[in-house]
Amino acid sequence: MQASKAYEANFDGLVGPTHNYAGLSFGNVASRSNEKSVANPKAAAKQGLRKMKRLADLGFQQGVLPPLERPSIRLLRDVGFSGDDASVIARAAREAPELLAAASSASAMWTANAATVSPSADTEDGRVHFTPANLAAKLHRAIEHGETRRSLGAIFADEARFRIHHALPGTPALGDEGAANHTRFAREYGDKGVEFFVYGKSEYGQGPQPQRYPARQTLEASRAVARLHGLSSDATVFAQQSPDVIDAGVFHNDVIAVGNRTTLFCHERAFVDQHKVYDELRTKLDALGTPFTALEVPESEVSVEDAVSSYLFNSQLLSSADGRQLLVVPQECRENARVAAYLDSLASRKTPIDEVLVFDLRESMKNGGGPACLRLRVVLDDAERAAVNARVWMNDALFTQLDAWIDRHYRDRLAPADLADPKLLAESRAALDELTTILGLGAVYDFQR
Repeated sequence: MQASKAYEANFDGLVGPTHNYAGLSFGNVASRSNEKSVANPKAAAKQGLRKMKRLADLGFQQGVLPPLERPSIRLLRDVGFSGDDASVIARAAREAPELLAAASSASAMWTANAATVSPSADTEDGRVHFTPANLAAKLHRAIEHGETRRSLGAIFADEARFRIHHALPGTPALGDEGAANHTRFAREYGDKGVEFFVYGKSEYGQGPQPQRYPARQTLEASRAVARLHGLSSDATVFAQQSPDVIDAGVFHNDVIAVGNRTTLFCHERAFVDQHKVYDELRTKLDALGTPFTALEVPESEVSVEDAVSSYLFNSQLLSSADGRQLLVVPQECRENARVAAYLDSLASRKTPIDEVLVFDLRESMKNGGGPACLRLRVVLDDAERAAVNARVWMNDALFTQLDAWIDRHYRDRLAPADLADPKLLAESRAALDELTTILGLGAVYDFQR
């Protein structure tokens, strides 16, 4: 049965002023391979902003999520550094530069890891549910969820329509990486759908595990989020990511698969017992009167290594108002001959993908984040959309404001050694203080000293 008209909104993270390449993410090939190189925070922020504006201009619902306060003086004080802010940063730079790097990471820009979101059509209480990801596998990300919850609360403040949970306990057994390991299938966005949770391992169960890189998402965490959101067992599917692709650098499912409405676009090596996964999705969707198509890319045409280096699957699969599906990919897909050839062949294959849009996201890509990493998908009906903080929706005026804001506050060069500069903290705080006014966020930052 069709519910009220609903839309999929994409909320992209603004890249923060401390965007740098510290190589903090073991298992993320791009992040580690670009470690210690020089970043351009201004270019990074503008690349992401231009993607948002282009998609908004094409008619997609596009919102903005703010950066978190970085460097995190709170983290540095929690691990024993004291004195005024400049002294805290200076001592951390001398004694524990790895902790200063973690405290300075702009990783919250990848809002696919901000939370898992279930729309009101799926949940028991008829509200949109958010569970911020605990990101327990990495220190620089494990400190995000409290601030993320405040940001979400400032944007989705209507408690009659939105339920924002606390993150799961931050233990490896409940490692949760958010929407990067979650997607949803439905005929129309407002229909009841099937939510698809992908995990890397079970903490307490049996099954294969990666040997080279860690599995960050557990089955136990995925099941816990589904319970919190009040999802029914007949409308959830849990699938294990193939351990060998994790070992090849697929640290999240959104590096090897992306879904939208009735389409799953993935590599043939994405999941354990892949065809059983398809069968379960197809059966549960069929019970809702919803078709299902798996567009599977064979290893013979695009290898896992090609997929990781180009981020073919770390793409956005979007439905336009006329029902056509667009695939949003980074320009690296055009620079890989095998991936480019596959994309060029889509039109002749009669696939569910009607058009490919290419974006320059080089600064994000060098840290291991493509188009899908930069967005959090939130399905909203008309009343829910009206309840969202109106100032975060992308339009001409907001684009102009944010573009000028980036010019005022962002550096065009930042090396890891520059994290020791106490002026960076002042610059970041000034930028975020102004941003709260632009986006109407209230007291979302505490600027703890």
